[in-house]
Amino acid sequence: MTSGEAACRTAAITGAGGGLGRSVALKLAEKGQRVYGTGLVDAEVDELRDASDGRVSLSVTDITDEQAVRTWTTRVGDEIGPAGLNVLVSNAGILTPGPLEVLPLQAIKREFDVNVFGSISVINAFLPALRAAHGRIVQVGAMTGRPPLPFNGPSSASKAAFEALADVYPSGLKPFGVELVLAQAGNMRIGGPANTAAAMKRVTDSFTDAQRDLYGEEFAKSTASLNKSQSERLSADESADRIIEPVEEQPAPARAALGPDAEKILRLVAEKSDLELDELRCHYVGLD
Repeated sequence: MTSGEAACRTAAITGAGGGLGRSVALKLAEKGQRVYGTGLVDAEVDELRDASDGRVSLSVTDITDEQAVRTWTTRVGDEIGPAGLNVLVSNAGILTPGPLEVLPLQAIKREFDVNVFGSISVINAFLPALRAAHGRIVQVGAMTGRPPLPFNGPSSASKAAFEALADVYPSGLKPFGVELVLAQAGNMRIGGPANTAAAMKRVTDSFTDAQRDLYGEEFAKSTASLNKSQSERLSADESADRIIEPVEEQPAPARAALGPDAEKILRLVAEKSDLELDELRCHYVGLD
């Protein structure tokens, strides 16, 4: 690819104001692409514009708000014109850990609103631009969409939903030359550990005495194990590079395991019995 061709390429990234999305946005900008993204606050917009020398343009957008999504995607479409959008990295997501019994139903619904319905909203809104460019969608999922983990029910379930959607979308997109890759991310040392630790602490602090008697000890073991495993995994640069691989790989893979832990876990899912997977799940979160 020549520098002129690269300069004409465009990408859109949800959740680009921080963490993995920010790193991917900057790396694509360094490759000469024009990058559009969503952020949560105005400070992210200004910071990323300056860090990328103006190549990354963020808009404060709540992807669970359909009108906000339409406003953003229309603005991006107007700027990129008839050439269309080359890449959409659907990255925005949240994590709601904890025993299902103690989690407010509204919190579980919120996870699906962001991780599933918000992603669908963005993908569908960008499809005309993606069709115009014969572009590619990279949906950032997680290895836990295949082997759901204890105390990770809402997140695992929302990621599992996209395991199914990643099989459904391509059949409708293929005739128009649009590809979809499901990136099954493992643990990443980029924003996630601190956010996960904070989310788990909020759950622990919210326990009633009865709930603490029921779940406190095992949830504490799970929290310690997950925090340790995240802190030992892929760095920010490695994580972004692993996402960019399925952005550029030819031909596009249907699924891409991101990180050695994801590769190992997903391989075991294909090999192990249900009983063995139950034991594996418990072992992974320190509940042997």
